[in-house]
Amino acid sequence: MPPPPQQPKNRSRGPAPAGENRRPQRRMASRDAAERAAFFARREAAAVLRRVLRGDATRRAAGSIKSLVYSPTVRNKRATFALVCQTLKYLPILKEVLALTGILNSKWKKQEELVYVTTYDILFGQGIAVSGSVEQLIMLQKDSLRTTLDKVCARRKVSCVEDLLGNKTAVKPKPRFLRVNTLKITTESVIEELNKIHMVDKDDMIPDMLVLPPGTDLHNHPLVTDGKVFLQGRASCMVAVALCPKPGWKVIDACAAPGNKTVHLAALMNGEGSIVACELNKERAKTLQHTVRRSGANNIQIVNGDFLEVDRNDPSYAEVRAILLDPSCSGSGISTERLDYLLPSHSRDNEDDASTSSRVMKLSAFQKKALSHALSFPSVERVVYSTCSIHQAENEDVVNSVLPLATSLGFELATPFPQWHRRGLPVFQGSEHLLRTDPEDGLEGFFIALFVRKEAGGTSEERGKDATVEVRTKQVRGRRNGAFSSLRLSRMILW
Repeated sequence: MPPPPQQPKNRSRGPAPAGENRRPQRRMASRDAAERAAFFARREAAAVLRRVLRGDATRRAAGSIKSLVYSPTVRNKRATFALVCQTLKYLPILKEVLALTGILNSKWKKQEELVYVTTYDILFGQGIAVSGSVEQLIMLQKDSLRTTLDKVCARRKVSCVEDLLGNKTAVKPKPRFLRVNTLKITTESVIEELNKIHMVDKDDMIPDMLVLPPGTDLHNHPLVTDGKVFLQGRASCMVAVALCPKPGWKVIDACAAPGNKTVHLAALMNGEGSIVACELNKERAKTLQHTVRRSGANNIQIVNGDFLEVDRNDPSYAEVRAILLDPSCSGSGISTERLDYLLPSHSRDNEDDASTSSRVMKLSAFQKKALSHALSFPSVERVVYSTCSIHQAENEDVVNSVLPLATSLGFELATPFPQWHRRGLPVFQGSEHLLRTDPEDGLEGFFIALFVRKEAGGTSEERGKDATVEVRTKQVRGRRNGAFSSLRLSRMILW
């Protein structure tokens, strides 16, 4: 009978230390987590990129890059934001290389945004390969892509890929502004909470506005996610304060989405009275609805319809006392903050004088119609016209064109924030009442015009003078000690 086979010698004397078995498992778990994060971040970035590129191509953007990334539907916001911005930055190169290699054929055309994002991430980013079909495609073609990339660099006579990138305007760091939503919390409570982790200052002109250091990221902070504070620019907040609606008034926000100014109006009114928020675009109306829900305001009615179609003689609008008109505009004053310099259309716009482009002229024509309509409501006392544009055609020219109508209806220009140093361009008599902000002021480029009906009493200077004083007084009287006992969703009225 043959001897039993000898067992292999166990060189270890005793059981292996627990750490030796756990380290490979930990490394594997860490690698799996990184792969899962990369997988989902690429797909979220591709979804955002699709909306960005389609909106840019049709000039009907659903929102800025930042607003799309920081929407509630995106989970991994930081990674998604970085992927979208970097993919856009490298997009001309990616398109050229993918075209030369023939990878982006009809089979993959439906997923072209995911192909762009994945190609960027594998060639220039993290380089993490995961099990997705697009990832497998790019990994199989990785050598071919790199060879083609080298040929493109040689043909352009550059030494590295970075030399192929066009000059991209960098965003100069600005302070982080945020507005306290006094419908839910007091400014003092927010300061106390944020002072634990940040240095916080009060703004000296806008009530309930706080200033934090540049680069402060609060998107995932509970104060933001709970709607107790809104990340809103200083110039943007000046618009609602300039209108200065009184508690109990009926107000229209004519072009309301995404809704930051709408809910600011509700806070200034202490949640009293009513606000009709009009938004024509169905998708943007959903964003508006989310903003209103997050704010806790229960005096806002959302109308998914065209403000120009609102019948000013309808009895339901007979008591409208104030209208905020912030219509569609070129966005030239916030193009840097919106990261528009990353968009494919940016280079095309720079070829022509954007201030006199056909698009700006069409916008200007619409803005004149909308402002004329706002001034025609029978009981309206205050109308604010604002844009985030720096173009005269959308600002001073619009106001000047409706002045004869405004005068015939008993309106005159008042002076919002008289202490502010930058006024309107001196292109017509009375432009000194207008207000402009500029990136030189460390703000976005905004424009504000305030029309006040003369019967409201007082001079135009007195009626426009430092609306913040009246706002502060109302807020002291208002509810500032916590949230409403119950919050109901604003009614969605189909137009």
